[in-house]
Amino acid sequence: EALLWKSKSTLTSFGVFCLQMGWGDLGVFGEPSKETPNLDQMASEGMLFLDFYTANPLCSPSRAALLTGRLPVRNGFYTTNAHARNAYTPQYIVGGIPDSELLLPELLKKAGYVNKIVGKWHLGHRPQFHPLKHGFDEWFGSPNCHFGPFDNRAFPNIPVYRDWEMIGRYYEDFKIDLKTGEANLTQIYLQEALDFISKQQASQQPFFLYWAIDATHAPVYASKHFLGTSQRGLYGDAVREIDDSVGKILKHLQNLGISENTFVFFTSDNGAALISAPKQGGSNGRFLCGKQTTFEGGMREPAIAWWPGHIPAGGVSHQLGNVMDLFTTSLSLAGLQPPGDRQIDGIDLLPAILQGELIDRPIFYYRGNEMMAVRVGLYKAHYWTWSNSWEEYSKGVDFCPGQNVSGVTTHTQEEHTTLPLLFHLGRDPGEKYPLSFASNEYQRAMERISAVVQQHRVTMVPGEPQLNVCDKAVM
Repeated sequence: EALLWKSKSTLTSFGVFCLQMGWGDLGVFGEPSKETPNLDQMASEGMLFLDFYTANPLCSPSRAALLTGRLPVRNGFYTTNAHARNAYTPQYIVGGIPDSELLLPELLKKAGYVNKIVGKWHLGHRPQFHPLKHGFDEWFGSPNCHFGPFDNRAFPNIPVYRDWEMIGRYYEDFKIDLKTGEANLTQIYLQEALDFISKQQASQQPFFLYWAIDATHAPVYASKHFLGTSQRGLYGDAVREIDDSVGKILKHLQNLGISENTFVFFTSDNGAALISAPKQGGSNGRFLCGKQTTFEGGMREPAIAWWPGHIPAGGVSHQLGNVMDLFTTSLSLAGLQPPGDRQIDGIDLLPAILQGELIDRPIFYYRGNEMMAVRVGLYKAHYWTWSNSWEEYSKGVDFCPGQNVSGVTTHTQEEHTTLPLLFHLGRDPGEKYPLSFASNEYQRAMERISAVVQQHRVTMVPGEPQLNVCDKAVM
């Protein structure tokens, strides 16, 4: 997925948010086939973040967090139907992004920006949740992922919109061949991005583009030109096409002469879905588990910032970052202040990006309505552990294939609030060796972490849960 915006003065901002791509999927992060030359070059020309996180290990909540700068438990993108359960917005969900939330495009619009989303919205399907009611001026894409095909009776195929108009449906007007994996959607989304950039540049209009592609989400797809070209199978084909598209967008900015006015950020909404691997899922590198979990593989993401002439080339940052920071950072770049009437969880990353500063801040790992873990510095404390239920696991649903760690990757919800499991992520990024409860290191680290958690809980006011109610009538 990507977002792009251009400012009145020195800036255009474009961020890439690639659905379900893992930390280990990029050559610059060590993927051995080296099939992401454009993203690798983007990193060499910009700054690579090694400790960047999403706000939730699932798609809808992390997208809501990106656009509001707030944890999903604050903006309502969670459920209270069961403890620590992930939830998203399938086509029969009743809830969506509340009117009370202020989204990034709404705020940028006040500063004269034109805002467009290309691809997956995933923040509600009913009319009041339409992106053009929440700050976007243009939309080409769908309210949901490309699930299907469905029977078009009880379950209609998912629609594709241009602005307010439904122009077709997946598998009907927008073909996806589940046998071969062929679909032209990424090329369509690429052209939408290029055309939008050209149009705004011609009118000298500041803009924000959120490029929310979903080719790496199962069922994975790629266009004919890329099918069969990767050493990693169909998933690799999709990654190669995304990489090629990012390269073309960056080149387009350069050809138009606006690359030095353009801030670009590439990241992901959750870790690779190991449940879909190896054919339909990616790699989380050295990290434990994947999508759906609050282990590192579920929430640590690839991240690259690119702004020629401003960001020193070849930089590597250990700043703890989060997708919510893109909200605050984008406002800062536009000369705007974040809303003062609500808790904003995102921080301004510009000091880290432009001056190489390290800002002390925690990372909170939420799953549904529960804070599962927290990271402070190099230490990560698990207050709850859970991969997935025995019932799911017995049916072959495994979020951590080949990665069972006794007492850590638990299939029942295990509470550790009295004595959290503590890991030093510098020495043990795979979360395999908890520190001894009796060690001085454990005592010192937990003293600091406990103070952070206590302060967080004092200020936590959960939003009204939007993902509690499903009703097939809304389809």
